[in-house]
Amino acid sequence: MEACGLTVPPPRWRLALARAAGRPVPGPRPPRILWVRPTRTGLVLRLKTRPGQDAFDFAASSDRLRHSFTMHGVVSREIRSGVVELAMTGYDVLRRVQMPARVLRSERDGLRVPVALRADGSVHYRDYRQVPHALNLGATQSGKSVYQRRLVTELAALDVALVGIDCKEGVELAPLARRFSALADNPDDAAELLDALVARMADTYRIIRREQRISADVPDAEITADIWGLPEYLRPVPVVLLVDEVAELALFTTKEEEKRRDRIVTALVRLAQLGRAAGIYVEVCGQRFGSELGKGITMLRAQLTGRTAHRVNDEASAKMAFGDISPDAVLATIQIPEDRPGTAIAGDSSGGWVRTRTPYTSLRQAVAACNAHAWRTPALPELAQFRPVLPPLKTRKVPAPATESAPVTA
Repeated sequence: MEACGLTVPPPRWRLALARAAGRPVPGPRPPRILWVRPTRTGLVLRLKTRPGQDAFDFAASSDRLRHSFTMHGVVSREIRSGVVELAMTGYDVLRRVQMPARVLRSERDGLRVPVALRADGSVHYRDYRQVPHALNLGATQSGKSVYQRRLVTELAALDVALVGIDCKEGVELAPLARRFSALADNPDDAAELLDALVARMADTYRIIRREQRISADVPDAEITADIWGLPEYLRPVPVVLLVDEVAELALFTTKEEEKRRDRIVTALVRLAQLGRAAGIYVEVCGQRFGSELGKGITMLRAQLTGRTAHRVNDEASAKMAFGDISPDAVLATIQIPEDRPGTAIAGDSSGGWVRTRTPYTSLRQAVAACNAHAWRTPALPELAQFRPVLPPLKTRKVPAPATESAPVTA
């Protein structure tokens, strides 16, 4: 700690006491170790800072600590005032992503699902209750589609309605259609689908308003302004809207397409502004998401709290995700190498960001998960016309094992 500049000189009263008693002068004082916890990827130290130190001192010395401890990476974070935690990893955990075999049930309550692995070895979660809307940005072959598959695979096991918009003729989301309550594969259907979602949101707010019953005899805990405070038998099923290649919804060449485009963007902005309390969560994916897509796009981006940026082709694309949040995240995004698809920078509007990598999820694995949980797919009356019509699943007939007959004896 002294070599890394993380010690403080002894207080003056100790120096005076040592001189008066004729004892050796005490040396610099390092931070006090509260506890040490070994992990499957390295070590975690929790330190009590000395007077005059702050969390920035440890963040600035993280690279020196990495070399001193001969570790692959050191990440510091402030736990509370005066307490800092150092997470040390002994190897590159993002080179070959291995998610923990077991994820605690308490860590994935509600709409909180594990989607990636962080650089410090911890699991990165997508929590829709805490961060309702998010933007997933990335160039071609950057791992953006794998991230989306992983998200659908984890959401398939939850009691949630999945709604998809895939204007690439459905090549990304159509194979997963058995778990989707509604799916649109062209801009015209997408406009109708978004209007139906806006109508559902208005109906949900009417239910919430009817059940508030704000009066003197109603306990505070029973008063709610969103669906999660409603009784379970009245609570509408939450909806996750996945929009793939949002640029296809914003481009136009004719006047009719321009009107359709304004209609689509307006509906998306309404859902992003008002959908959280009604249990509608928006996940937008695209290669670029800037003002060149037309009016209303930056207004929509401002409502997307969560940001995930995979490898991009230029710095301007990284600034679209993190330019208004963190310049350090922009620099980290443009440094993602091409030979590591799935690596991304995940952050939110608070300015914090982490480096993550999504485990590879093949299309067959995602389809198998959706087919296994197809019985969970809720039927939404407002979106009935967009429900995918699919043939029933074919079950493979397993031949009965041959039984050997007993020999006949005289």
